[in-house]
Amino acid sequence: MPLPTLSRLLLLALALAAGASAQPATLNGYVRDAASGETLIQATVRVDGTTRGAATNVQGFYTLGGLDAGEVTVVASYVGYETARQTVTLAPGATRRLDLDLPPEGLTSDEVVVEAEEPIEEERAPGTQNVSIDLVEALPTVFEADLFRSIQLLPGVKASSDFSSALYIRGGSPDQTLILLDGTTVYNPTHFFGFFSTFNTEAIKDVRLYKGAYPSTYGGRLGSVVDIYNRDGNRNETHGSLTAGLLASRVGIEGPLPGVNGSYSLNARRSTLEPLLAVLRENLDQDGIPESFYFYDLNGKVGVDLGPNDRISLAAYAGRDQVVVPFGDDARFDLDYGNRTASLAYNRVLSGTAFAQARLTASRYFSYPVGSFAETEFERPNTLTDYSGRLDVEWLPNQTFEARTGVWGGVLNLGLQSSFNESVQTDYSNPSRYASGYVQGKLRPGSGWIVTGGLRAEYFRSVTDDLTDAVDPEPSAYLRVSPQLQVERTFGENVVVQAAAGRYHQFLSLISNESFSGFDTWVTTGVGVPPQASEQVVLGVKTNLGEAYRLDVEVYGRTLRDLFDIDPNNQDVAGLSYRELFRFGEGYAYGAEFLLEKGLGRLTGLTSYTIGATRRRYPDLQQFRETFPPKYDRLHDLTVVLQYDLGRGWEATAAGSYATGQAYTVPSGRYEIPGFPFGDGTLNGLFVNGLNTSRLPPYHRVDIGATKRGRWSFADYELQLQLVNVYNRRNLWFFVYDFDENPVEVTEVRQLPVLPNVSLSLAF
Repeated sequence: MPLPTLSRLLLLALALAAGASAQPATLNGYVRDAASGETLIQATVRVDGTTRGAATNVQGFYTLGGLDAGEVTVVASYVGYETARQTVTLAPGATRRLDLDLPPEGLTSDEVVVEAEEPIEEERAPGTQNVSIDLVEALPTVFEADLFRSIQLLPGVKASSDFSSALYIRGGSPDQTLILLDGTTVYNPTHFFGFFSTFNTEAIKDVRLYKGAYPSTYGGRLGSVVDIYNRDGNRNETHGSLTAGLLASRVGIEGPLPGVNGSYSLNARRSTLEPLLAVLRENLDQDGIPESFYFYDLNGKVGVDLGPNDRISLAAYAGRDQVVVPFGDDARFDLDYGNRTASLAYNRVLSGTAFAQARLTASRYFSYPVGSFAETEFERPNTLTDYSGRLDVEWLPNQTFEARTGVWGGVLNLGLQSSFNESVQTDYSNPSRYASGYVQGKLRPGSGWIVTGGLRAEYFRSVTDDLTDAVDPEPSAYLRVSPQLQVERTFGENVVVQAAAGRYHQFLSLISNESFSGFDTWVTTGVGVPPQASEQVVLGVKTNLGEAYRLDVEVYGRTLRDLFDIDPNNQDVAGLSYRELFRFGEGYAYGAEFLLEKGLGRLTGLTSYTIGATRRRYPDLQQFRETFPPKYDRLHDLTVVLQYDLGRGWEATAAGSYATGQAYTVPSGRYEIPGFPFGDGTLNGLFVNGLNTSRLPPYHRVDIGATKRGRWSFADYELQLQLVNVYNRRNLWFFVYDFDENPVEVTEVRQLPVLPNVSLSLAF
């Protein structure tokens, strides 16, 4: 062979070898709790000595693409766990599977365990907040640890009163927050008139809150998202737990499934307040004490690994409240409401850089309230049944670009009835079809920039029966497109500047009752009732202030359009069309949020402050035409939470809050309408000069608690001693007007007094 030809062949072989060696490698796998085998959501995985890193998805799976071949050291970390390091060798163009186990941090002596500094997370989008279940269970609370009451301590999230766990986020009403449990929508997540949320903290694995400008992967709500996942169960050994408290008791068991590579988790909670109610009924001459009452929650989840790349899981929830409340000798309310959900998920690793999940869900909300007054009975049953299917795909080819896409569709059936004195006024059934699809891409062009863009299309079609039955059912269909954009820039290791904007739509509305959540009623868009819409803008700065402190600042603004709820001017709905049932409004909200966290040392905690405003108006109604603040508007909202490690298994916790008083309407006079069928036949009404033009006194309260953890011969124990409202601040809730007196007698209704709480938990 001639020398030039041989030289060319050698050069070609060298070029091919160089090209092969330059082929990028891929690393992927699951990050798990080493003790239980539970996957860890949003754990950080990075290549040591480089800027290459990724966060695990909601299934605990990560992908690192575009890596250089050769030996690399992989570092995995998660708050509350020891950091794991492992060195592997990557072949050119190969995909390497690397599952990582992180040991939980624990106290082996009285020394304080100091966690590693948490870096600025590029995966933490504007308005996103992780909610620690450990903090939820440690906070002083009224009778029972509650997820939603803990979320209310975060900036931008407001509480309406001591008696409500509803979430009012960035000027939005509770129905503007999408609540997901294992990917399934929960439509009324409350117990005990809204006093507690339905989520048993012992069953929860992970909670993520999106306060606004949330990504295209979610949809169907104007404001925010709370994404909750139940525990998968311990894959290594069987464990049980038992908790006894003043309000409710809980029991749980989890462990590996026999004969297969899988796990299960089962948890139950039931109210134990009945003895206290019996004592109150016997010793207090007071209306409104329940004659009978109970609630329960059942959570279950089973998962099986079909292979290294395939997993199937089934999750279910059931909760119910039944309450009978007498008011005097001739009035009572019977409330029966609850939720049922189920989710079947199939996860598959498609390749080294792609992951997919298919999910079937079912959700049902039911409410069967019955009231009676002066031998006249009224009912308003409301049901909402939702069956859906969803497919999501993630593709992460390299560190520069990643993409997500998905489709979601289902059937929604709304049932709404009302009857008065055995006469049916409303009998409305609305079977609807909905579908949505999204695409989202994330680009890292370099120099600390990350640009995320998404587009979501949503379709909703319903058949609305005209309430007069004078015409045939008429189809109603709406198509809406929602773009979202997020841009962020990292400066060094300690500062991230972020901006996000998006448009959002909502096809449902909740007609909420301040007193009893059992009377809450869902309605949907229909003929002449278009979807609600909102535009949002968020600007934020996240900083690490040394090793122990972190400061987040965000400014937000949002518009609200096509809001719809029941028109209060309709005294008789018989004969009205569907559109005539509603009033239509608009509004806006804006504010600034500050969150300072301390995560190291014996003393840890957070301080959150929000300054904000929200306004509404209904242009077509004379009395609501002017802009007014809703009851949950607060100019100032301040919260401080502190935890201190006392040693020897003891920990002290304190939580304090201050907020501007809620808006209310001052009456300027009264009038009478004769011929009303209740009582003495006269309806008393009030004249007002303006809606919600006055404010109640500021709200403030301090709670303290102490927790002792230790080991008995047969079980680990946790004893909690708590005192709610330490200095007995009887915050004003609302006024009651007695029309039998002249002048009208005004009574102040106060909120919670000082209350003790004791609970004991056993884990074995």
